[in-house]
Amino acid sequence: MSLDLLSTPTATKPWENPATYWGAMSHAVADLSGPVAAVNAAALRYNALDLVVRAGGVPIRVASKSVRVREVLDAVLALPGYHGILAFTLPEALWLAVTHDDIVLGYPTVDRAAIAALAASGHAASRVTLMVDDLAQLDIVDAVAAPSTRPEIRVAIDADASWRAPGLGHIGVLRSPVHEAAEVASLARSIAARPGFRLVGLMMYEAQIAGQGDATGAGDAVVRWMQRRSGAELLERRAAIVAALRDIAPLEFVNGGGTGSLELTASDQSVTELTAGSGLLAGHLFDGYRAFDPAPAAAFALEVVRKPQPDVATVLGGGWIASGPALESRQPRAVWPAELRTASREGAGEVQTPLRGAAARDLRPGDRVWFRHSKSGELAERVDRYHVVEGDARVGELATYRGEGKAFL
Repeated sequence: MSLDLLSTPTATKPWENPATYWGAMSHAVADLSGPVAAVNAAALRYNALDLVVRAGGVPIRVASKSVRVREVLDAVLALPGYHGILAFTLPEALWLAVTHDDIVLGYPTVDRAAIAALAASGHAASRVTLMVDDLAQLDIVDAVAAPSTRPEIRVAIDADASWRAPGLGHIGVLRSPVHEAAEVASLARSIAARPGFRLVGLMMYEAQIAGQGDATGAGDAVVRWMQRRSGAELLERRAAIVAALRDIAPLEFVNGGGTGSLELTASDQSVTELTAGSGLLAGHLFDGYRAFDPAPAAAFALEVVRKPQPDVATVLGGGWIASGPALESRQPRAVWPAELRTASREGAGEVQTPLRGAAARDLRPGDRVWFRHSKSGELAERVDRYHVVEGDARVGELATYRGEGKAFL
């Protein structure tokens, strides 16, 4: 189907009335057997436009790993305020480059087959930018295809955006080994001196701000303190890094941010574009932020198959655990009927998930329970399609990467 996000948004926010919202979703898929994954078009439209407002006029590059549905990528990129894709593997980037002309790889690659395919295609090489943080990654490209035998390869540097806090040490994710302006500049000079490569961009992803909710309860004050201090340090250091790089190569883009830090990153005058993806389909991991409140655009419904106890309803399946540390926050969350919870000794199971709560007493075999996945894009690895819902009607289907026969990672 052709997903339209350009139509006028609804004046109401139906998801603010859970009974109405999930009731309409249930009605729309009532004739389908489970498991059923669905995208609510109004919620997706709201989220996409809200990200643009939060970006304050700075263009947004769409993080494909948080979507993994080509038609959603296309629909979002048709909106003013969006341009380009941040891909997560080189095979995916090459696949998307058939129809998209601005793809930045978000992570380094050593995929020799994919590198060979990139090096064999001037068309792909002009559309795809590799991400590097170590000269050894360039050595692999040269080993696959010598500079004299291939088109020039576009590269960007991934610089570490974590905070090295006095007395606390490293706060953030473990990504790039280059952190200080001098380290990034040294790498940039080495790239610029190598034949067959062109340095075109810089990326700095502040995961400790963008991926850490500040309204989740206990410890909020500490999180907010950390984010204020880290944000201030990053604004200063990123400006210094960009200034150093502009003396070495004419950068086409400076990328930063994520769904959780759009406002902060947009305020950085050294940044030319933002990245966001999780805020589109809105996994529940992104519920705990003060700055924004995304609509639950993607969800999946499982069917009750038995009642082991009067206050327990067991659904078939459910163990769709998100990547990251093995915490409760990575489990899918039952959202309707309200106040259902998993059994503490079982959690979300591979083939069955027992659910407790007052609402479980009224559930019978064949009834549906709606869940939200923790991380926005990973639900697409479990299903081959999303059913699109408008109001209480099912209006189409969207093939996921899996539905198109692709499993990139």
